[in-house]
Amino acid sequence: MADSLHVPIEPGILYFGTPVVLISTANEDGSANLAPMSSAFWLSWRAMLGLGARSKTAQNMLRTRECVLNLPSDALAAAVDRLALTTGSDPVPPGKGKRGYRFVADKFGRAGLTPAPSETVAPPRVAECPVSMEAVVEAVHRMAEDDEAQRGGVVVFEVRVQRVYVHEEIRTPGTENHVDPDAWRPLIMSFQKLYGLGPQVHPSRLATIPERLYRGPDIERARRVPAR
Repeated sequence: MADSLHVPIEPGILYFGTPVVLISTANEDGSANLAPMSSAFWLSWRAMLGLGARSKTAQNMLRTRECVLNLPSDALAAAVDRLALTTGSDPVPPGKGKRGYRFVADKFGRAGLTPAPSETVAPPRVAECPVSMEAVVEAVHRMAEDDEAQRGGVVVFEVRVQRVYVHEEIRTPGTENHVDPDAWRPLIMSFQKLYGLGPQVHPSRLATIPERLYRGPDIERARRVPAR
């Protein structure tokens, strides 16, 4: 039977909507780089991050094996947008140059954001972001290795979170470790545009499962990581 609801298209990108992440990393001279991205997903206390292999963030992560994942709220959309079309790479990589990127050394200053000391890694956290996660690189995966035209262009990092920090206002009152999804308003990237998250549209059966049942061994491992 014919499907009368769908039409075939070939969009240049498939960014149907994911949270924005500001990744802070350490440059060779010890200064901080800060870059927005949205190709990320989480499983327990691990995350998969897709980045251009020639980006300063990827280069820093390959060299230092650590980063901080800062999650901005929708109230920080203007700060995130000030980082758009900027790169910490000098000279600017040719691919980014064609898209209009320019080199900016002080990314925190450009965004108007405040660096805050991290506990277990060198890169700073972003004080204004309601969520910050200190992480280390556990594995690196090359993407599209089957295609000569794309080979070497994208790298996927598997990172393990060692510390999670949140602003008090997004923690569920009366709990120690639970984020209130009604208070947390992530910034969403959908097809290159920035959006907020709407209200809950339907009760979730998954929400009946106690969150403690998802706690994995990486949490206990993180507790054993000493502060620098």
